[in-house]
Amino acid sequence: MDKIEQILTRGVVNIIPNKDKLKKLLLSGKRLNVYLGIDPTATRIHIGHAVPLRKLQEFIELGHNVTFLIGDFTALIGDTSDKDSERPVLTYEQIQENFKTYKNQASKILDFSKVKVRFNGEWLKKLDFVGVVKLCQHFSFGEFVSRELIRKRLDEGKKVGLHEALYPVMQGYDSYFMDTDIQIGGADQTFNMQAGRILQKHLRNKESFVLVTGYLEGIDGRKMSKSWGNAIWLEDSPDEMFGKVMSLADNLIIPYFTFATKVPQEKIEEIEKKIKSGENPLNAKKELAFTLVSELHSKAEAERAQEEFERTFQKRGVPSEIPTITINDSSLPLLDLIFATKAVASRSEAKRFILQGGIDVEESTINDPTQEITIPKEGIVIKVGKIKFVKVKSK
Repeated sequence: MDKIEQILTRGVVNIIPNKDKLKKLLLSGKRLNVYLGIDPTATRIHIGHAVPLRKLQEFIELGHNVTFLIGDFTALIGDTSDKDSERPVLTYEQIQENFKTYKNQASKILDFSKVKVRFNGEWLKKLDFVGVVKLCQHFSFGEFVSRELIRKRLDEGKKVGLHEALYPVMQGYDSYFMDTDIQIGGADQTFNMQAGRILQKHLRNKESFVLVTGYLEGIDGRKMSKSWGNAIWLEDSPDEMFGKVMSLADNLIIPYFTFATKVPQEKIEEIEKKIKSGENPLNAKKELAFTLVSELHSKAEAERAQEEFERTFQKRGVPSEIPTITINDSSLPLLDLIFATKAVASRSEAKRFILQGGIDVEESTINDPTQEITIPKEGIVIKVGKIKFVKVKSK
């Protein structure tokens, strides 16, 4: 598969207006303006978030003019495309700090030395009320309120702030101001990216394109979520990352190779054929885990993580290095103890693990949240789920 065909197909679920027109433009040799925008409202990136980052890096490697846009101004409103309520308003200081953390993680995938980083406050702050009104004339309010989540909130009697309707307008103006040829984003951003196409067409009579990337499911097949503990984060340690990949359902192996690695498509197709022909999926899963850790950490770390995984899980051992915490109590109900380890995001998640038989204390499975657990000074080893271990000591 050549580079242009890959950029238009791998990890892509839609191209607006269509693939053929964009392919023709890419083959023309013209250096295009491409951008991906983020509102720095969170600080952790999982490999699902990283899908559009990988696509942006592909455009860098093709030599195009790539911009990574920080929505410092739009974050003051907050996009509700994928939310069932208003977003909290962030301060400018929070936005700046969030981006520092975001950039450190995104650098594992995106070469920032070849990217122009811009902040949309640079131009949005300069718009006066007359300018905003003129921009709004290009859009229908009915289209905004007909969006599924907005409609759902209205039907449930929840507030939909009038300012939220301005978000697509502002994102559209970003695209117009930077004279964008291609916008990259997830499916939840399609409506907002279309606003950029409208302004480019109305104000410049220019055809621009929207490239919509797909998404990765969490390691349990559901949407990746911090509260469910099913995400692979870019900041995960090599051991944790390797272990999480090894816990994947077999049907997620090929999507993870496709969306989360740089493995050539031809190689992925070979792996898929082997699985379908009856080869043990465990082999492919190990290769996937090794590849992901190699790309996001290093080959040496991947080799060490694989050795640790095989020793710990395949030979039923305990990791050579596990986190240790010390607590004041000499005994606690199991539910309180698991939450105290910080190996889970919430008490509800801790209870779910316990009831589903996912908690081992000193190699014994306990599924009673109320059972009192004695915590000696020398400590006890607790296994949470399939891959997390923690040692707990009492003072």
